[in-house]
Amino acid sequence: MFTGLSAFPLTPITSSGVDEQGFSKILARLTAARVDSLGILGSTGSYAYLTREQRNHIATLAKQLTEDIPVMVCVGAVSMDAILHLADDAQTAGADALLLPAVSYQSLRDEEVFALFETVTRHASVPVCAYDNPGTTHFTFTDELHGRLSSLAGVRSVKIPGVPDSPAAAAERVNALRQHLRPGVTIGISGDAYAGLGLNAGCEVWYSVCGGLFPQTAKQITEAAAAGDDARVMALTTRLEPLWALFRKHGGSIRVIAAAAGVLGLTDTDCLPRPLQPLSAGDIADIARVITALELK
Repeated sequence: MFTGLSAFPLTPITSSGVDEQGFSKILARLTAARVDSLGILGSTGSYAYLTREQRNHIATLAKQLTEDIPVMVCVGAVSMDAILHLADDAQTAGADALLLPAVSYQSLRDEEVFALFETVTRHASVPVCAYDNPGTTHFTFTDELHGRLSSLAGVRSVKIPGVPDSPAAAAERVNALRQHLRPGVTIGISGDAYAGLGLNAGCEVWYSVCGGLFPQTAKQITEAAAAGDDARVMALTTRLEPLWALFRKHGGSIRVIAAAAGVLGLTDTDCLPRPLQPLSAGDIADIARVITALELK
């Protein structure tokens, strides 16, 4: 399941809790597009803001609604006990894989992160993807640590936050990381603006926020990558620069994607967990214009 397009959907949250109807509508778009896998409760899925019960409910709902598409569930939390409980819940819900970030309040050492992954992979019966997202976790994985983690049989993929902004440098970055990894462990690009560079550099999977709401648009890019059409990959990714610009303007993707889900009529435009606030009417209008101009779908 760690190849192709892995779509990371929004978890819409309203004042009354999880918007099940909105979440179901979002997942319907992904199943209709036949994405290769789903990443439930990632950063755009607001895992850090939800209770254990809410996360279990979302994971269960996702497995019920996504037919035979593999589902990966994030089990990130601060304490080891919480992570293991979340892993149990995710597996009971039917998760096909676990997404594990190194979340902490106190700064983590490499040995502590290795022990975390060792414990979780020993505890779990499904494979694990290492979630390298220093922007939210404030922990930076080294290539050497990724290599050690890949020695654990349960670790099957690495989700990296981006690559350098030239093809040669991107390829050098991916190749340098791959030299540390056990054969068969895939590298997945995230940070959607880097998708084209990462896929052309040899990443086997795009862990995609864009794909979580606009799966047909994102799938064109991964299909071009699978066909080895580097020029088309870059043309399609570059074409989406107005969307990437919105992500940069608003401090990341979650506020933009939440507003876009509202524009599409899938959920309320105010569907973020507090203390996050929805964008202004003017910003939402800008997002609507980009959706129309780029024919995002």
